[in-house]
Amino acid sequence: MKLKPRQLLLNLMTVAGDTPLTVQDAVSVCRLFGITENSARVSLTRLSTEGLVQSAGRGCYQLTSRAEELAADVRGWRIALDTLRPWQGHWIGVHTAGLGRTDRAALKRRERALEMSGFRPLEKDLFLRPDNLAGGVAAVRERLQRLGLEAQAPVFLLSGLDAAGQARAKALWDTAALNAGYEDTRREMEGWLQAADELDLEAAARESFVMGDQAIRQMVFDPLLPDSLVDAAARQAFVDTLLRFDRAGQAIWRRLYLGTRDVSSAR
Repeated sequence: MKLKPRQLLLNLMTVAGDTPLTVQDAVSVCRLFGITENSARVSLTRLSTEGLVQSAGRGCYQLTSRAEELAADVRGWRIALDTLRPWQGHWIGVHTAGLGRTDRAALKRRERALEMSGFRPLEKDLFLRPDNLAGGVAAVRERLQRLGLEAQAPVFLLSGLDAAGQARAKALWDTAALNAGYEDTRREMEGWLQAADELDLEAAARESFVMGDQAIRQMVFDPLLPDSLVDAAARQAFVDTLLRFDRAGQAIWRRLYLGTRDVSSAR
């Protein structure tokens, strides 16, 4: 898998947090993935122009506050399962009919916010997710707006669906695919962890980054469904393995490039 320099650099700074990324480190890591020094430097300049990264001293960059808001949300994958609470069968709804559709950037932010928060369309302009997260509607509304949903979009508690409506709502997610994904990715990470000691350091760093990026993205976009809708044990095992994988990757990257900085997996 060939990473784009933009993706790689944003991922590095997301994980680095408050620790600035030096241009030298950025170039070195990009080289590991077959990205030239010129491409790395051009990408840093473009990210700065777009307001996603900023100078943090001579030859150093870090995320801007705007980019850091999304990065902080992404880093929350480690404790995502802790936000689950028992589901009483109610839903959280978002109605988007009154929102504009001509601003493509706003539309993309809206769609990303809904997807990252586990919403699916029940019908045109009406999106649902189970009301099974700590903080309820207020917390979900705040997160949606932080991720890019327009403030004027109604976010509300929905209950009282008839049996047919309840069945339709529960079928919005491909739970079989989610369960298979938990198991398949867990097994892939377990296999890699067992064989990692046989890899040279650069190969281990490269593979841990790519595999971690994919697995963490899977977790970031997980809808966090109630236990009654998915295989909760498989999901927990997936997260437990991902945490072990992330720690192993961090150790590899500390040895290879960046001192004590944690930059193993993508986020």
